Amino acid sequence: MQLKMKNIFSVFLMVMFYSGMAGAHHSFEAEFDAGKTVNLRGKVTRFDLVNPHSWIYVDVTDENGAITNWAVQMGVPNVLIRRGITKKSIPIGTVVIVDGFQARDGSPTANASKIAFEDGRAIFVGFGRR
Repeated sequence: MQLKMKNIFSVFLMVMFYSGMAGAHHSFEAEFDAGKTVNLRGKVTRFDLVNPHSWIYVDVTDENGAITNWAVQMGVPNVLIRRGITKKSIPIGTVVIVDGFQARDGSPTANASKIAFEDGRAIFVGFGRR
C-alpha cells in the first residue's frame, strides 16, 4: 500500500511540474494578431539572441518624423543559429525591413516572419516554415 501511494504521489508531482511548464509558454494567437500585418523599416538599436525567444529592437520613423522603438520577437535562438544567424548577423545601426504581425494590445511590438536588408538579403526569423 505504501508503494502504491508513493507511485501515485510521483505521478502527481510529474503532472504538476509539466503542466506548469506548459502553462508558462504562450501561443502566437494569444499575443499577436495574424490579421494585423506590419512592415517596419528602421535602424536596429538592439539584438538579443536569447531564450525563450530572440528579440530585435528597431527605431521606426513615421510620416511626421516621430521615432518609435519597436520590439520585434523572433524564433528561438537554437533554430535561428541553425539557420546561420549569429549575434553579428544584425549589427546595431543597420537598416532593416521587418515583415510580421502586430501585438494584439496595439503596442509597438511585433512577431517577425522575415527581416530584409537594404542590399536585398533576407533572413527568415519566424517560428514556422519558410
